[in-house]
Amino acid sequence: MDCRGWQNFLTEAEEARWWEANQDELAKEFESAVESGTLGRGTVARQAALQGSAVRLDAEDMLKAQAQAEQRGLTYQSYLKMLLHDALGRAEAPVHSAAAEADSLSEGSSSKS
Repeated sequence: MDCRGWQNFLTEAEEARWWEANQDELAKEFESAVESGTLGRGTVARQAALQGSAVRLDAEDMLKAQAQAEQRGLTYQSYLKMLLHDALGRAEAPVHSAAAEADSLSEGSSSKS
């Protein structure tokens, strides 16, 4: 039985009976998803993982973001999320490379001594 299909219940009692009647099969599907690593990849899991936030932006920055998003055919919210994601990724990379560079410099100077 594929329990993932949409169910149309006429009453809450009917839905409760369906869940009770199918609980063993649902548990098996859940365990199978855990074992296969596919648990939590559905729409509900993705939506639950999203955290809402509010950020106050300068009006001029908002206008720029809206204009740039429109040029790219995006909503400004999606465009701002994309920009933030990219900027955070770039900001993270130099920290690692700077630490590696410092390590290699200190190794080089200690070998010269």
